[in-house]
Amino acid sequence: MVSILSRVKDVVKYSMMYACLTHCTFEYVGDFVVCNGPSMEPTLHSKNILLTERISTRFHNPRRGDIIIAVSPTDPKQYICKRIVGIPGDRIVLKNSTRPIETDIDALVTSKIQKVNEFQDEYVPRGYIWIEGDNSENSSDSRYYGPIPLGLVKSRVVCRLWPIKEARML
Repeated sequence: MVSILSRVKDVVKYSMMYACLTHCTFEYVGDFVVCNGPSMEPTLHSKNILLTERISTRFHNPRRGDIIIAVSPTDPKQYICKRIVGIPGDRIVLKNSTRPIETDIDALVTSKIQKVNEFQDEYVPRGYIWIEGDNSENSSDSRYYGPIPLGLVKSRVVCRLWPIKEARML
């Protein structure tokens, strides 16, 4: 009887240790992410499985060209996968883009869309980045909602794992 209780105790102890180690790894080191949507095509496609790392985003700012996973600025329950095209201090030139604009107090409930037919400059402020999808025709990104705070960045994409024939470092 004592032997059975001792084994159960050991199984519980090692299971708890494994659960804590797994949690800490996925929370602080890296994670697996399934890419959804066409916004990063042709680089990434829907159902691609990506390996991400969280360490570099904690110790230094992301670099231009990095593909990141971030909390969506329009829906905090969603994550987005985009490429960084602007870092703090960069000037972004927009041409023929649509942007939501606030015209009055009703803008808090509904936003109107303004068509920009000339060049428009945006500057990326300190503590923010400018992100865009590689498929500009089918991407909701900083061209729509502006620069995003660095605090929304969760991880950096390291490589594509699936499909296996397309596995490579990114």
